[in-house]
Amino acid sequence: MGIIGWIIIGALAGFIASIITKNNKRMGAFANIFVGIIGGVLGGFIMNLLGSSGVTGFNIRSLLVAIGGSVILLLIVNLFKRKS
Repeated sequence: MGIIGWIIIGALAGFIASIITKNNKRMGAFANIFVGIIGGVLGGFIMNLLGSSGVTGFNIRSLLVAIGGSVILLLIVNLFKRKS
């Protein structure tokens, strides 16, 4: 998957994850893309630990893995923001 694919998957995953975690009003487009890309990497890493493949291309399964990783990432960020 090329850089354009990562940006599109990242934008969608970050946007959906920000809605799920109720961070949407605080995040802009670039933050959604960043969170989605990092979430895709995190989700792929977790899936590999579980014995499955992570982000495999531009498909629904990869989007779901990226959303899952993005939600985990945003929950961790929210946890640290509440403590401060």
